[in-house]
Amino acid sequence: MRVQVPARIVLLSALLGWGAACDSPVDRPGSGVPGKCQAEAPVIPPQKTDILFVIDNSGSMKEEQEAIATELPAFLEQLRQGGGVAQDFRVGVITTSVYVRTVGAVDFYPEESGHLRPVPTPGGEPSAEKYIEGADPELLEKFRRLVVQGIRGSGQETPFEAVRLAVADPGVAGVPLEQGGNKGFLRDGARLLVVVVTDEEDCSSTQRPPPVILTADTSRDLCSEQADTLTSVDEYFQIFQSLRDGRGASREVLWATIGPVGLSTKEAKLIKDTSQGTTYVRNVDCPTSYGPGIRQRAMAERFNSTLANLDSICKANYRESLVSIAALAAISQSVEVMNIPDPLLAQVLVSRGDGTVQKCSVAGGDLRYDASGEDRPARLFFLGNCLRKADDQAVEVKLLCAE
Repeated sequence: MRVQVPARIVLLSALLGWGAACDSPVDRPGSGVPGKCQAEAPVIPPQKTDILFVIDNSGSMKEEQEAIATELPAFLEQLRQGGGVAQDFRVGVITTSVYVRTVGAVDFYPEESGHLRPVPTPGGEPSAEKYIEGADPELLEKFRRLVVQGIRGSGQETPFEAVRLAVADPGVAGVPLEQGGNKGFLRDGARLLVVVVTDEEDCSSTQRPPPVILTADTSRDLCSEQADTLTSVDEYFQIFQSLRDGRGASREVLWATIGPVGLSTKEAKLIKDTSQGTTYVRNVDCPTSYGPGIRQRAMAERFNSTLANLDSICKANYRESLVSIAALAAISQSVEVMNIPDPLLAQVLVSRGDGTVQKCSVAGGDLRYDASGEDRPARLFFLGNCLRKADDQAVEVKLLCAE
């Protein structure tokens, strides 16, 4: 690949040659400078993301599930834009059901409790599929059927524990798909995006039996009252941040929530509502919630301090929410690269949404290079002013070379 050598580099080569018998950088020991500019071009493979939707399937979620299904085309369209980098993704769904609501049993449904839900057939019957590939021509139709999980699930919503079981528990995450577990859904080298959709507070615990069991009393939220007995948000966050793929590489995890927080400020605060003749606990500024989103908000904030990954379940529709989540998910601040003999020779051209092209380099300090290992590819990490943005149109890697 021919790349025009900047004048300043040509000048530097001339000055060095003045006192060094004109030796070529190509011939210097340890040099990675290619001798010919027709060398194979650096490659950026498609970005791999495994997406896990966590759907509240309690009795109050019928309209919300259907509203999510309606807006999935916008989510997929935004995800495929990918900030200028091709996307390779797959989608799976679990529910928030782990514990029974009013009986002091341990598990709600063994077939749920973090297990990937079967993709329904057009007739509504469960199929053998447990996830959907992004290239599947029936992706949208299958995805819409999959997020509508019904309303017969537990009234004690436990998304944190469901996700832990799904991706970190040996009894679920460590069991192969063909044997009823989830092993095989998460790929080596792929990021994990978790999207929680719920209208109630998280009530998760790793303990068996759980320390909190909800009752039918709608005027109290025992999950908030007894929050100090639950497994903390920080502990769950550390579990998710410690995930590694099959090669031992750290897995990048993103988290987003459409949950019981305020419509206008994303505030999480319990209030009591008796406007319907019965007293319900709700979140402030969220009239269709059934509890506060204190833990839900806290988890979203651990992953993104700006709360760009958090929105209210009480919105009239979720198009904007899903588009924002997809925009966040599509942008990784690192890319896998191949065929770079020397990172100091790499120059990345980022085509921004406003039509400008920004040049980034390791030498300039706005890229960091991680070399490949025996079982992992090399990666370039974007830094400072070169951080990637959701509206980037393209990312191209070039090599400076000498002939």
